[in-house]
Parts: sequence; C-alpha cells; structure tokens
Amino acid sequence: MKRLKILVLFALCAFLSACGRPPELIGIDNAEVPVASVQAASKHKIFLASTRQASETVGAFYSTERAPELGLASVVVSVPPTHVVGELNRPKRLPPDPRTEFAIIEPTIYQTDNAFVASINRQLAMRPRGSRDILFFVHGYNNTTSDALLRLGQFVEDTNYQGVAVLFDWASAAKLSRYVYDLNSALIARPQINKISNLMSRTNAEGYSVFAHSMGGFLIMEAVKDQVAKGRFNSANRIQNIILASPDIDIDLFKAQLEEIEIGKDFLFVLISEDDSALRTSRRIAGGVPRVGATDANQLADLGVVAIDLSKVDDSASGSHSKFAGSPEVVQLLGRGLNNAGTFKRHARNSLLGEFIAGAPITIAFE
Repeated sequence: MKRLKILVLFALCAFLSACGRPPELIGIDNAEVPVASVQAASKHKIFLASTRQASETVGAFYSTERAPELGLASVVVSVPPTHVVGELNRPKRLPPDPRTEFAIIEPTIYQTDNAFVASINRQLAMRPRGSRDILFFVHGYNNTTSDALLRLGQFVEDTNYQGVAVLFDWASAAKLSRYVYDLNSALIARPQINKISNLMSRTNAEGYSVFAHSMGGFLIMEAVKDQVAKGRFNSANRIQNIILASPDIDIDLFKAQLEEIEIGKDFLFVLISEDDSALRTSRRIAGGVPRVGATDANQLADLGVVAIDLSKVDDSASGSHSKFAGSPEVVQLLGRGLNNAGTFKRHARNSLLGEFIAGAPITIAFE
C-alpha cells in the first residue's frame, strides 16, 4: 500500500509538470518596450556559476543536463516599477513587458576564471566600503536557470541587498517527478563548490553570506562537510553566515553532517516552517523521515544551530516553501540581517536578534 501511494504521488507530480511551466526568458528583450527604455525599473547584475550544459533553446541559456566543467556567466535582472515586495511578476508569454514584468537580459559568458573574478571585482568597487560583500545563493529542487535567476533577482530587490549576488546554478531537471535526478545532481555538483569557493576568495569581497534554499541546503551542508574534512572551510575567514531556507535534508543525515563538521556552528541559521507543504511531499518520497525545514525549532537548537521559525507567517505570495522571499515581512527582515551581518552573529544574539524580529510572527530558538 505504501509503494502504491508513492507511485500515485509520482504520477501526480508528472501530471503537474506536464501542465506547463512559464517560458524561459534569459536574453529576451522586448523590441517595442526595451528594458533600457524603462528608467524606473531596478536592474541587478547577477553572476552565476553553473554545472549545467549550455543550451541553444531560446531563453534557456543553460539546459537541465549536467556539464563536466563549471560554466561562468552573468546576466542583468530587471525588476518592474510596479513590483510589490514578496511577489514575482513573471511573464506568462514572451517577450516580457519590463513595465510590469521581470526580464533577464545581457547574458554574458566568461571564458576564463580571471575574467569572471575581474567582473565581480568591478561590481564590488561600485559599492562603498562596508557593503562590498557577496551573497552566494544556491537554488533548490525543480528549478530552471530562469527560475533561479528570477527568484534571486526578486530577493536582492526586496532585501535591498547592498553587495553583489552570485548564483550557484546546479543541474536540476526542473520537473516535479525527477526528485532523485535532482538529488544526484546536487551530489555531482558538490566538488564544484570547492572551485567556486576558490574563485570567491580571489575577489575583493569583504565578506560572504551563503543562502541556500530547499535541496540547495543539502548541497551546501555536504560541501561544508567536505571542506572541513580537508581543512579548507572558510580558509580566507570571510564567511559571515550560512542560512538554510526550508532545507530539504533528512533530519538524521543533518545530525550526522553536524557531527562531522566538528567546528563552532555560530555561522549556521535555519529557516523552518511546520506547514511547509513541499517538505511534506519530500518526506513521503523519502520514506517518512522528517525534513530539517519542517522540524521543531527547539530540536534544531539542541543541535547547536539557530532555528528561525516562520510557521506563523501566513502572507507568503510564493507559498509555504518559499516564505523567505514570498513574505514581505520576512524578506525585508532578512535584508536587515544580510546588510548588517552582525545581526546573525552569536555574540550579538541577545541584543540584536530580539530587535531583528520585534513585532513579527517569528520565533528564534538557539542554545
């Protein structure tokens, strides 16, 4: 009976996937209303390191297939002047209308590591000292490159992030029915975290924040575990924090990962929500083992991490699995924390974390 339920679940996933996705839109401008003509639109240059193969499909840029080498690129995400915090105004048809919809233009491929690092450094130099940080964002399960770039662009806009955003774009199949493919793709991408970490250490960034969503949290925890084992974790001493949003990680695996890390966990924050419907589904697929992103906050605090419980937040335009970006209140609170990295430091918890969540339907648990 349990096997039958799982098969039915996968059949439902396949049906939902077949209902169609929004169009891919990377590099597609509107000839009648170009992005450049909409002066009131916000524009964010986003860098990406991808483990996907390049695609010749219009608007896709990268495919769902895995690549043997890391691809380096950048784009510009345009946010319409009508944008409302917490919402993602994605076009349902092409070309996008930059007056009311997000657009992704100026896709650029970097042929060398040096060119990639130099471009990031030029962007960092445009920021004042104290804001020359990098936000390293890792997307989750069931994402295309367009999905991930749009979400990151919206997150940068709504948090008012002052630094430079870099996306780690691993090869998700972007289909609900291909959960196992995505899980394996995340594991295959894990060694490339070492390469991108080396590239980040060559930039002039003053500090880094790592923000991983859903299955991206699994990838980051595996990468951190590997780097700690090799004595390479935070070798440049510039990591400010690692934030896992709705992490799709087996709770028993998470405990084992933390034991293997064997270093202070002051840097690790977990955003959870007990009503996360996506994690309820992945729990069924995983044989009933609870996922970290839907675990009790006090249980996580006992493991030495900071748990930020969003269970009472009910205003997310992106559903229960993406409250970090879909809730206006949450995304702006995260912006305050990311732009003032001290908010996320353990030594500042008593004074700053209380202020951080003042008046919000959020609770924080830590040792």
